[in-house]
Amino acid sequence: MIWAIAHFLGYYSYCHRMLKALNKYPKAPKGRFLTGLALVLSGYLMVLNNENTYRYAHQIPISNQLRAVSNQDQLDPTDFTAEELQYLERRFGVHGPQPLLAQLFFESYGQFAPVRHQTLSQLENLRFTLLSDSARLNINPMLVAAVLYEEMQLAKPVENHPIAAHSGLFRTHGPAQLSVQELVYQGKLPKDPSAEEITQGRNQLLDPHQNVRILIGKIVRLKRELGLPLNRELQIINSPKDAKGIAMLAYLYNGKSDYPRRVLRHMQDPELHGIIYSQRSLSELPLI
Repeated sequence: MIWAIAHFLGYYSYCHRMLKALNKYPKAPKGRFLTGLALVLSGYLMVLNNENTYRYAHQIPISNQLRAVSNQDQLDPTDFTAEELQYLERRFGVHGPQPLLAQLFFESYGQFAPVRHQTLSQLENLRFTLLSDSARLNINPMLVAAVLYEEMQLAKPVENHPIAAHSGLFRTHGPAQLSVQELVYQGKLPKDPSAEEITQGRNQLLDPHQNVRILIGKIVRLKRELGLPLNRELQIINSPKDAKGIAMLAYLYNGKSDYPRRVLRHMQDPELHGIIYSQRSLSELPLI
């Protein structure tokens, strides 16, 4: 109730300023009064609507809450509202952004020419699997490519070596940095896998092409949990709702609020587009 009163007082202040501005124009007092009354009533109805939404939010199915929030047209799909952040944190346990220093480091590291060239070369080798499985499951291939591009750069130097992977020191494996738990979520392993099954799961994750397929399966799983359409690809162009859905998928994939912005930027990278859709080949690195 206090939340609603605060919103009403703020809107009342706005209406008062509007009435003062209207008084400067030579209109009939009756016209000014009706205009001001309409402003105040509309503000009051808006507050009542927001209060009812807040009061009954927990009685609405989670998927419907998210669908209503995602219908909002926003200029930047990576700017999440308080309701979206509250839902994502409660439902999926996401977190805030990485420390600024870490963000700056990864931004600079990703633009380092040899690192970028190596990452794009790895993506080119996975292109066929990426495109075929994305088309089969109605996943935007550029979303898959953008996540892979980001995760490949975050990989630790030795974690994908079989000895290191099976040592248990690392939780995530392969180009998409996936864990054995994802295989459990997708029904590829039982809920309580044996040591032998865990080993088999790690071997699947260490296979780059299998890893990409499991990544696409994870995106499908997250789309289903968010109530997003499974029968078509989500597009960031000309569809604010789809762009918001992609931003939420990226957020859930990594759990950090600065991750979606980088993924959406990679999705619009011309060179990455060229690699995935074979519009141009990688240029050779100059000798230093």
